[in-house]
Amino acid sequence: MKRLLYLGMTVLLALSLSGCGKGHSDYIFIAQILSDQLADGDIAFDPVQNSYTITNSPNTLYFGIDESDINLPEFRAFLDFPLDGSTNDDIVPAYARILSATMEVFINEVSFAGTIPTLLDLVTFPISGLTPADFNSAPLQFPDGADASLLIDFFSSDVGTYVRIDVTPLVRENQRRGLASFQVRLLLDFAANRGFVGIEDRPNIAVTAPMLTVRYR
Repeated sequence: MKRLLYLGMTVLLALSLSGCGKGHSDYIFIAQILSDQLADGDIAFDPVQNSYTITNSPNTLYFGIDESDINLPEFRAFLDFPLDGSTNDDIVPAYARILSATMEVFINEVSFAGTIPTLLDLVTFPISGLTPADFNSAPLQFPDGADASLLIDFFSSDVGTYVRIDVTPLVRENQRRGLASFQVRLLLDFAANRGFVGIEDRPNIAVTAPMLTVRYR
């Protein structure tokens, strides 16, 4: 339903602008792209065993510190949004000028803290499967040398709801680099020492799947 709504908005915007005699570059398009559940995953690092557990394509992606485990493993979650139509979703063309972008996720768990400060990193990782190196890989950087990262908060009140995150600067940087997918990593902010979040990512359940919405010309 959400995708049909936005598609209708895109068509209406294009038609209304074409009626005004404006060129293609003045159209506003809206692309909606679900994450590729087969490429999504999370990695847990166990500091006691000094080991990594990689879970590809889980129904729930986790990030943060799991205090229910005596070893206090830290999880980091990874999402892949193909921009080239390879998963039969909308396409964001290489020439597109990004006006705005939001990432929407459905939260099904927030544990051990009422507020979870979170880093959202622009990264690259293999769609064939995560590796231990992806846990600590450096985020991509903006042209000024700063990490392409956002600091956001999740709250206990987010459980059972959709959370929409403005990722415009990250998508613009991704577009500047000409990357075929928008890939991000979520992790507990380094200044925090507790908190655990679960993001729903069940296959073939589009209504709660992570979704990227991009407005562009």
